[in-house]
Amino acid sequence: MDAKQRIAVAGASGLIGSALARSLVADGHQVVRLVRHRADSPDEVEWDPKRQYVDTAGLAGCDAVVNLAGAGIGDHRWTDAYKRELRDSRVLGTAALAEAVASLDTPPRVFLNGSAVGYYGDTGDRAVDESAPAGDGFLPSLCVEWEEAAGPAVEAGVRTVFPRTGLVVAREGGAWARMFPLFKAGLGGRLGDGRQYWSFVARHDEVAALRHLLDTDSLSGPVNVTAPHPVTNREVTAAMGRALHRPTLFPAPAPALRLVLGELASDVLGSQRVLPTRLLESGFRFAFPTIDAAVRAALRS
Repeated sequence: MDAKQRIAVAGASGLIGSALARSLVADGHQVVRLVRHRADSPDEVEWDPKRQYVDTAGLAGCDAVVNLAGAGIGDHRWTDAYKRELRDSRVLGTAALAEAVASLDTPPRVFLNGSAVGYYGDTGDRAVDESAPAGDGFLPSLCVEWEEAAGPAVEAGVRTVFPRTGLVVAREGGAWARMFPLFKAGLGGRLGDGRQYWSFVARHDEVAALRHLLDTDSLSGPVNVTAPHPVTNREVTAAMGRALHRPTLFPAPAPALRLVLGELASDVLGSQRVLPTRLLESGFRFAFPTIDAAVRAALRS
């Protein structure tokens, strides 16, 4: 991405969106942030995902549109009301942006619409890549609907990419941020039997991969954004203990997790062994491909 570009980002205040925006601005690109209030500057565009409203005029002249907006998967217990919030914040927002992109006289060259490895459901020990079908359950069905909502952009001929992201290793937000204080206090341990696979990605590599997807014209459709070496929860636990020099003696039993987390426990206790086949085949190289490297990178950030 040598030429300076104008790139719209929805979810620019989130863990990944904020890091992506900083990376783009540092390289001289103009980032236009989609905001839920009245736009106060030329670098803001008003939108309302639930009402499916986008100030389309603000997207004119954008070379790319990136949608990373959505309520946090692990922020609340999965009540029926919060499941609707998870769905609406993703599906309605994606539909609104896709329709806005498709309506432009000169549409952006690429629409990057976030998705997740939750698409595959519980894969057990079986390794899966982008060729695998959707799994069963709430998260897989949500991811399917989420990606399908981008249909108007695809039909308009805009290169549309779905980065299916794994667990982002970072201290500043997301599920991993909750683990660092526990492990630092010596209270960390495996979840359940610890044999479930976790498909992780360092935040640095997540941002680098999104930049790669913006630049690589040959890529469209689903692309897994996970490190090439998924590990078990036991291995994650050991890596956290090594990095923080703390014991990891307190496992969380599966029944207790189900009692506390409800339906969300199936995601925590489930196993996803996801491989970034298309990303690697396109020439992308991970700076932090192992769990130890990713944890150390998070501690240095």
